[in-house]
Amino acid sequence: MHYDVWGLAALWLGLALLATLLSIWFRIATALSEIVVGTVAQLVIGALVGTTFGSNESWIKFLSGTGAIVLTFLAGAELDPDVFKLKWKETTVIGLVAFFAPFLGCTAAAYYLLGWSVKSSWLAGVALSTTSVAVVYAVMLELGLNITQFGKVVLAACFINDLGTVIALGLIFSPFTMKTGVFIVVSVAVFIILPYLTPRFFKKYGGRPSELEAKYILLLLFGLGFLAVWSGSEAVLPAYIIGMVLAGTVGKDHALVRRLRTLTFGLLTPFYFIRAGSYVSIPALIAAPMALLVLFMSKMATKFAGVYPATKVYRYAQKEGMYTTLLMSTGLTFGSISALFGLSHGIIDQPQYSLLIATVIGSAVIPTLIANAFFLPKYLLPKKEKPSEAAAPLVSADEIE
Repeated sequence: MHYDVWGLAALWLGLALLATLLSIWFRIATALSEIVVGTVAQLVIGALVGTTFGSNESWIKFLSGTGAIVLTFLAGAELDPDVFKLKWKETTVIGLVAFFAPFLGCTAAAYYLLGWSVKSSWLAGVALSTTSVAVVYAVMLELGLNITQFGKVVLAACFINDLGTVIALGLIFSPFTMKTGVFIVVSVAVFIILPYLTPRFFKKYGGRPSELEAKYILLLLFGLGFLAVWSGSEAVLPAYIIGMVLAGTVGKDHALVRRLRTLTFGLLTPFYFIRAGSYVSIPALIAAPMALLVLFMSKMATKFAGVYPATKVYRYAQKEGMYTTLLMSTGLTFGSISALFGLSHGIIDQPQYSLLIATVIGSAVIPTLIANAFFLPKYLLPKKEKPSEAAAPLVSADEIE
């Protein structure tokens, strides 16, 4: 019935509001509280009502997927080309070790310690090699670190890390077909044209209440997303590169970025993060706690073994090195995409999928909580304007009263 849609929408946005309040009360990132709320809500609603709360409804899948795509695009748009050029060695080294260390280490752990097959072990290595752009960007944005050089370097390293994951998934499991070739050729052509076309198009037709810029960006994201899925890839993959190539246009249009953030964080990403949390199967985890511990500790240990020494090579201070390492240990978007790819292609079974998803989501929550609680380099946070220094409002609070 139609009223079920509105009731379900009210439930999900109610959970999103609760998650936001919890993030304020406990001073944690909203993305993390939404994941936890999704996990608990699925468990509670399942126990009380005996049913799910709509995670697999097609419109919720669409809003969730759109949230992941637009959030990934915004993260790419935040990359500063000048910082990337200046720090390319640093970002490349940190990003590559953040990929290779867990990729090889978690593959070995799944094969030798858990007894998984060769293919499922490689899939575990791919799924646990990621760094979550969605989580890192959401945390950076909430703290204001996204505008600092430190934050931009970490986001660039995330890109290198996840690029390694995408390439590994494609080379190991996805056969190169004619469709793949079409996707690559069209994508490269679009990436080359966009920096030239976009600023001219926006200058001639933009700046109107009809939000032409937002429609243009969403058309690009959905169009290349369709092409990616058609070729056997994932819709979220081109979004990061689109953001990167438009960083000089969209990234510098602060008003447009704010409007996109309002759409993304106000409506879309709560569906993505709450849905991600709802996929955690508590019974499957209770049935195999040691396997979960092995996978989680393998990811954390290998990330630390790779990333922390790399930060020391580039003379990071203690807190900066630990904070970078912990954020690079997170996983969510590409980790869950890789796990779902493995399940849908018969590479892993349902219990293995639940273990990987739980590990991925645990890695999104636990390292970030520890990072923000104990290792946040507060001296790098941008200073907030004092009320006297801020622009004067058109109408004062006294006049309103």
